[in-house]
Formats: sequence, C-alpha cells, structure tokens
Amino acid sequence: MTGPYGILNPVWAGTPTAQLMSEESILRAMLRVEASWAQALADAGEAPLESAAAIAAISEDPAQAGISVAEIAAQSPGGGNPVIPMLAAVRYALAETGESDAALHRGATSQDILDTALMLVCRDAAAVVLTETRRAGAAMSRLSREHRDTVCVARSLTQHALPTTFGLRCAGWLDGLTQAIRRLELAAAKLPLQWGGAAGTQASMSDALGAQQTAQLTHDLAARLGLDPMGRPWHTQRQVVLDLGSALAGVLAALGKAAGDVLTLQRPEIAELREPAAPGRGGSSAMPQKQNPVLATLIRSAALSAPAQLSTLYLAAVTAEDERPAGAWHAEWPSLVELTRLGGGAATRAAELFEGLVVRPDAMTTNLRLSGDAVLSERLMARLGDSFPGGRTALQDVVKRSALEGLGLRPLLEDQLGEQAGAADLDRLLDPRQYLGRTQEFIDAAVQDFDQPDLNQQNLDQQKLNKTAAQPEGSTDHA
Repeated sequence: MTGPYGILNPVWAGTPTAQLMSEESILRAMLRVEASWAQALADAGEAPLESAAAIAAISEDPAQAGISVAEIAAQSPGGGNPVIPMLAAVRYALAETGESDAALHRGATSQDILDTALMLVCRDAAAVVLTETRRAGAAMSRLSREHRDTVCVARSLTQHALPTTFGLRCAGWLDGLTQAIRRLELAAAKLPLQWGGAAGTQASMSDALGAQQTAQLTHDLAARLGLDPMGRPWHTQRQVVLDLGSALAGVLAALGKAAGDVLTLQRPEIAELREPAAPGRGGSSAMPQKQNPVLATLIRSAALSAPAQLSTLYLAAVTAEDERPAGAWHAEWPSLVELTRLGGGAATRAAELFEGLVVRPDAMTTNLRLSGDAVLSERLMARLGDSFPGGRTALQDVVKRSALEGLGLRPLLEDQLGEQAGAADLDRLLDPRQYLGRTQEFIDAAVQDFDQPDLNQQNLDQQKLNKTAAQPEGSTDHA
C-alpha cells in the first residue's frame, strides 16, 4: 500500500477510503481530468488525436512517465498548488516522446483541474463511506429487531430514568444514521464539474470556439467524468464543498453518538455490551488484564475531529474573495481530504463494531433493578397521585424516602395505601414491561425507514442512467 499510512490516524489507517484519498489517487485524478479534456477536444476536432492519446497514456501510468507525487509536492510551493508542477512534468514527458502538448490544459486553470479532481476522488470515497455505513445500519436494524423486547433502563442526565428496550436504543442510533446516509447520498450524487478558466468566464475557449461549442465541450467533459454538468463555475461559491463536508460530518456525528453509548455501556460496572473480539485488538501496553474498546474509541475520535475540519471549510467559503480566492481555497484541500478519510475510517470501524456487538440482556436486567420500583415513579405519580393519602406531595415523599434510605418502594406504598393496595394492581403498575409506551411502534418506524427503498436513492439511480445515456458515443474514460 502507498500512502497515506495514518500512523497518527488509526481510525482510517489501512481502510479503502484512505487509499482512495491518498495523494497518489489525487494526482491520478488530476491527470484523468486533463486526459478527459484533451480527448474531448480531440473528438471535437479541436486538438490533435495523437496529443490526446499521449496525455491519456501518461494519465494511466504516471510513474512510467517519470511523474511522482514526491516531486510534484516538492515543487508545488512555487505556484501555490500541485497542478502547475504537474503540468510541467506532463509537458516534459510529452517532449521526451516527441508528442505535442496542444491538447493539454487548453482554456483551463489550475482550480478547474484540482476542484474537479477532488470531486472525483470524493465521489469514489463517498461511495465506500455509504457502503460501510449501510453495513453498520443493517447491523443496527438487526439489533433493533432482535432486542425489541429486551428491557433495560433509560438514562437521562447520566441517571436512571424510565424503562426502555435495548431495541429502541439501537433504533435511535439507526434513525440518526439513516438521515445522515440520505444527506450524503444526495451530496455525493450532485458533485459537479468545475470548468471556468482563468476568471470563471471561459473567455479563452469561447473566444476561440464560440460560446455554444464551449458549452457543449464542457457538458461533454462532465459526462466523460461522470460528474454533474456545471451550470456555472463555482470558484468562489463553495456550497458544493459545504454540502459534502456537512454530510460527511453528519455521518460522523451519528456514528460518534452510537459509539459514545457503546463506550459507556461497556464500562465494567455497567457491562451491558462488549465489542467483538479479534486477535491483537484492545490490549494494553502496561495492563494485560485490560480489553480496551478500540473500535468505539476510534469512531468517537473521528467524530470529535470532524467539527474542526468542517469549520475550516465554512471559514474558507466565507473568505473566498473576488473571482479566484487567495488562501481560502488552499486551506480547504487538507480539511476536505481529512474529513473524507475520517468518514470512511469511522464507517469501516462501525460496520465491524455493530455487526459483532455482544449484547448482555442479563446485565441490562440487573442494572434496571438498581433503581428498584422507583424507576416507575412517573407512572405511579400519574396513576396514584390524586388518590394517594396526602396527595401527590406525600407520594413524592415516599418515593424519595425509598431512594434515599434504600428501602423497597412497594412495602412503603402498601403501608400508605392500606386496603387500597391491591396486589394485582401494584404488580401491573410496577412491571417495567408494562410501561414502554410506543416503543414497538418507534422501533418499527426506524427499521422500516432504513430498510425500505428510498425515493432519494431511486432518483439518484435514475440520474446515473441519465448521465450514462448522455455520454457521447465512442468517448473514453481515462482512469
């Protein structure tokens, strides 16, 4: 595997998304954009076919042409971006073979190449993120159904609150993830071409070929790359990047919330869950007895890192001055790449976590009993408050006494109610299984929302068909 290696980013180290967002992949994407544009020009009779073919060959094997990421990176400070040294390297490679560079970079600017290349790698990475999050979601859906009747305690402000079911807790995780998936689907499906020329007017090409043919060539390029057609250049209007970044951050937030719950519920004093075991995972360098919850920890670390990356994207969008920005655009690149890597890494870890999550219903029952019958105090107040001797205040005092003195609530109630205390009635009122509200309904709704075919996805599939149909006959997609 080539870089990035992620020695300080274990959440995405070694994942498919890390490879898709590597600097090698970004270089190849930039070359792919140049090759596709060259071929579009050649097919339209506006550039030599031999030049376009030579550029395509370089894009398919840049190392063979002597183009390396390390050299491009080392030379990028000279022009402030990697496109300028890349073009110099391509021109040198063309000259070495005696081919013309007439089809290279014609009418384009550095931002067109890099923005479009980032759209390509982010689109491919988003597809992996979506695949992995759907795996995690499918596991959450299964857990929701399997544990729809597994009663446990709900916690509010860290304290025991009311009875719930573990299935509903999983359905809550699933609901958040489903919404995040849909936002990412929409954002990834709408990633557009960027092609505006030096100042966003396409003046160079329009002056040479006319506005109509320039528009057709631009549309052709989008089809070759599988990107959305560009209505107008977006050099300083960065909503596309914000939509994608926000969607990725949303996925991380949903996964981070679920991972945070899993971390809490794995504490030994709670012990309601356990991460799936794997050789070499979770060990401590100093304490051999420990089995650390590494998967949930890594997911949470990614979720905690996401807001800072997203804030950079928003700040860059705000400060993208004039028709081409100085600094704001440049600040955007590493944050967008890292946010995508974090999303992919967290999604991959989450799929493994929730597919293998070990659930301990016995521990859930034990923990529910810690609050005794007082966990039903809300129900008692609603059902007995008006008829209780001394009224609602007296009943509140009984419940508080039970909690503070560690006394059983049921004997205290029987003592106060006297003959009014029917055993069958108290059994029903103090049964956690009889006070779950619309739990089953909410579980079913979350599962159905995730499992059913989504109208958004159907629309996206149709858009893909339309893009394929729009691709010119005989055009090639140089990867």
